Amino acid sequence: MEFYDVVKKRRSIRKYKTEAVPRDVILKVLDAACWAPSGGNQQQWEFIVVSGSKKEQLGESYAKAMEKMVPDWTEEQRKKAMVNARNFNWAPHVIVALTLKADDPFVQKMHVESVSAAFENLLLAACVEGLGTCWAMGPLLEEEMVRNILGIPSDKEVVALTPLGYPDMEATAPVRKDLDSKVTWME
Repeated sequence: MEFYDVVKKRRSIRKYKTEAVPRDVILKVLDAACWAPSGGNQQQWEFIVVSGSKKEQLGESYAKAMEKMVPDWTEEQRKKAMVNARNFNWAPHVIVALTLKADDPFVQKMHVESVSAAFENLLLAACVEGLGTCWAMGPLLEEEMVRNILGIPSDKEVVALTPLGYPDMEATAPVRKDLDSKVTWME
């Protein structure tokens, strides 16, 4: 698959088959993540691959976070959102990306940006492997629960999470804003 095709094909998947992804495929995707550029070539990312009972616990914390995001929804919308959150949309795995915390705001920004680059590589590599992902920030509304469930120490920052699995839906590309509205040329 050509690079630009992958970039345009990758979608946020919100429904997954329950079939587990083989470990070697997950490792291939994580290896691609680790080839991202990083500030000072520190490669300051760390990944936790979660499944089984720990994923179920993460789902409960995600449902609690979701309650903060959907207060004005109808009861039907709310129930559906809670079920999807509790099951991480039925994905068999969740990947959590971490970095080191730093006292210096510049260094901290460098760490988060480096992990974000790695996370994008992860999403694109998953797409090439026929897997679905969805960059999820919602679970971090209950970050302390995420930290407690996974035993994440206080010297690490949780940057992002994604469910990972085989898609059980077709996602269409959203309309993109005009490039001219996003680019300024200066000389």
